[in-house]
Amino acid sequence: MCEAAAYVLRNGKEELFLEEVDLIEPDGENLRLVNIFGEQKLIKATIHSLNLVNHRVILKEG
Repeated sequence: MCEAAAYVLRNGKEELFLEEVDLIEPDGENLRLVNIFGEQKLIKATIHSLNLVNHRVILKEG
């Protein structure tokens, strides 16, 4: 499986935002994340880093 877990940087710590993320796309000023179960979340953030080997996406709010 190639899905990733998305984390948000808050107060210098990574907080889990959504697991099993399959899609990340821009939605106006937000990012829309969709996981393999169809769950969707919007967040006003930018991609801080991607680690595809470890299946991790780090987002930075703002």
